[in-house]
Amino acid sequence: MLLYILRHGESEGNKDGKFRGRADFPLTEKGLMQADEASLFLLKKEITAVYSSPLKRAYDTAKKTAEKKNLEVVKDESFNNISLGEWEGKPKSEIKERFPKEWDIWTTKPEYLELEGMEKLDSVMKRSVERVNQLSAQEVGDFLIVSHRAVIKPLIAGLIGIGKPYFWRLHIDTAAVSILEKLDKERGWMLKNLNVNHYLRSFDEEKF
Repeated sequence: MLLYILRHGESEGNKDGKFRGRADFPLTEKGLMQADEASLFLLKKEITAVYSSPLKRAYDTAKKTAEKKNLEVVKDESFNNISLGEWEGKPKSEIKERFPKEWDIWTTKPEYLELEGMEKLDSVMKRSVERVNQLSAQEVGDFLIVSHRAVIKPLIAGLIGIGKPYFWRLHIDTAAVSILEKLDKERGWMLKNLNVNHYLRSFDEEKF
């Protein structure tokens, strides 16, 4: 069994350098193009089910692949983005100035960041890993999950057992695909490909 994990295409929040969280930013024109390019890559894969974060930028990315493969997109809260509380929708430059201590934690070891109203990365890992393991037990074929950087990184780390700090040691571009294989109960999941993006004509690398 193969698990394909796709990050959504570029959104207005990405373009404007804002923290996204659960703020429902739409895809940009570039993001729509990226979603289409990713779908052409995934069209060749034997994907039998598509799951997505309910946010528009992820769902609209997922639809590109699902429509080409005549599949429905299942919205799944387990793959919703991390909740960032007060930071959501704010420019990163503003957060850096207003929350210098927390910004330093975010840019070094975000696994240890705790803020009122903000979901911890440990929680994101727990809910996403549990759901993937449920799906792998019920699906009979390969499946696709479309989600967000702050979900995909802890999800991959949790599935293959990468300890803290892992967040900035994994790089995931917009509309990039990562592929894992389910081996067996004892060996669990194996990471086959990380951040596949060769099919993209254009993307901006996001540092923080």
